[in-house]
Amino acid sequence: MERRTLLPRRDFLALGAAAAAAALLPGRAFAETPTGVELHGLSAFGDLKYKPDFTHFDYVNPNAPQGGTFNFSPPNWGANQSPQTFNTLNSFVPKGDSPQRMEMCFDSLMVRALDEPDAVYGLIAESVTLADDRNSFTFSLRPQARFHDGTPLTADDVAFTFKLLKDKGHPDYALSLTHLDDAAAKDTHTVELKFSGKQSARTILNVVGFPILSKAFFTANPFDSSQLNPPLGSSAYKVGRWSAGAWIEYERVPDYWGNDLPVNRGQNNFGRIRIEFYQDRTAGFEAFKKGEILYREEFTSRVWATAYDFPAFTGGKVIKHEFPAETTPSMQATAVNQRREQFKDPRVRQAIALCFDFEWTRRNFFYGSYERSQSCFEKSDFRASGMPTPQELALLEPLRDQLPPETFGEAVTQPPSDGSGRDRKQLSAALKLLAEAGWKRSGDFVLNDKGGRLTAEFLVDDETFVQVYSPWVANMKAIGIDASIRLVDSAQYQLRQSTFDFDLLSAAFNFSATPTRDDLEIFFHSRSAAVSGSRNLSGVASPAIDALIDAVGTAKDRESLTTAMRALDRALRARRDWIPSWYLANHRSAYWDMFGFPERKPDFGFPVEALWWVDKGKAAKIGKA
Repeated sequence: MERRTLLPRRDFLALGAAAAAAALLPGRAFAETPTGVELHGLSAFGDLKYKPDFTHFDYVNPNAPQGGTFNFSPPNWGANQSPQTFNTLNSFVPKGDSPQRMEMCFDSLMVRALDEPDAVYGLIAESVTLADDRNSFTFSLRPQARFHDGTPLTADDVAFTFKLLKDKGHPDYALSLTHLDDAAAKDTHTVELKFSGKQSARTILNVVGFPILSKAFFTANPFDSSQLNPPLGSSAYKVGRWSAGAWIEYERVPDYWGNDLPVNRGQNNFGRIRIEFYQDRTAGFEAFKKGEILYREEFTSRVWATAYDFPAFTGGKVIKHEFPAETTPSMQATAVNQRREQFKDPRVRQAIALCFDFEWTRRNFFYGSYERSQSCFEKSDFRASGMPTPQELALLEPLRDQLPPETFGEAVTQPPSDGSGRDRKQLSAALKLLAEAGWKRSGDFVLNDKGGRLTAEFLVDDETFVQVYSPWVANMKAIGIDASIRLVDSAQYQLRQSTFDFDLLSAAFNFSATPTRDDLEIFFHSRSAAVSGSRNLSGVASPAIDALIDAVGTAKDRESLTTAMRALDRALRARRDWIPSWYLANHRSAYWDMFGFPERKPDFGFPVEALWWVDKGKAAKIGKA
């Protein structure tokens, strides 16, 4: 049971090496990255694994065959993308619903290596040179870079893109570009990004992954969500056939300009990628059973535990397999919207959290799977535990008068229930918290001093969540909260989420292995609280949290980054801005047995659509050749 959203740093999986570029020296922090030297890659706190003359990433099969169709249900998405429908093909603006994986049509200046926590290497950019003040970055573009119509991709397009995304882009892009002062083409193949000096030292690692758009296309066409006109791209795939709201196909570009770059080898192997859109999970699973969909991640525990008994599975044509999850921080939690007056008091948020009986839910809905999430950065070293260390206290103490006292004790955790589904002790504690916050019981409801009820409505777009949250709502009602669940269609859900028109909303997010200040600002900073479309769903607006995010942004090495992240985690958990829910340790994958894939999965990404390939022998055996 999960809705997973990506951070804006794209998983574009093509890049190149520059034979004349210099490698970073061992052990250097990003602040020590040499200036005035052409670099083939950047890393936040360490070495670059791949030297300038590398031939391919270690986690791909460079001899993977190409061709075939991969029809799948993507498990994650970003910006304005929706897993249930689409009404625009522009994935880069705040409004509208766009299809997943549109980003696969656009190359970026640099791309991540998925077996390193924070390294990026040049794709469109053959090299990058840092200015002495580390506020300007000059990129030398590959002269062979082309858009799909054959026109050159030039420095003008890059400069145009960054200005456009800063002014009109989705907040996932625009917020990271706040401190971009200028993007200027120096000549046809040289472009400079100049920042104000207020940016995080690691901001550049995010923005180099942004898609590069065609200046000519978006000069002739509006940059908004009003059209279903495929934007001109430059990457390994382009939009093929599609039916609005129903399905879309991405066709591999046969003369893709970057096909032979070393880091593209072994990737983007499918000739066609097709995505079907379903309004509910049951319909999607039925399509998978029939072989209309070939790969899916299973987020419904009941289905994973009991529904894989259909003929294709029992006949060995369909495989269930658990792949290890990425070693990156993740958060699955319920946002309590503090823009609503009734949720401003943290005791109210805590009372709502106490009404959720995870143990009962795990047993009755999750078939014993899922673990209780406690942290905003679960599954990572950034999760705080125990008492604060002296180093964490050094960051927290100056903010003591702005943070809850619990910040300075044992890291806040959600107490386990008795598993009955209605733990009287926890509900009694919740009722007491409401009373302390000024909500007095009167008949079936608690009322404030003006006689108003405490209302709390879950916003969901899937019937599955109605079932999961109904016991939680029942417990809230038991202590006098006027609680309910509102099920809406995907378009309305997206709109209400982006405009913060909800009380309670659950979501799942993955952070990068080395979060930047920009990553965190989108979720927790005062600056993003009023920005429509941002991920600050709880409406966190705290100078103390802002200061801790700044501490993350100025971390000089991984140790100080970990300290700052743990301090931030403590503060967020003590404030109870989000109610942590649950997480899975692995990817629960199911697929028709017709694919090949590398033996070792990379630790920092799992883009099946880019790394797998069709095994014709296997496909023939199950009648899928």
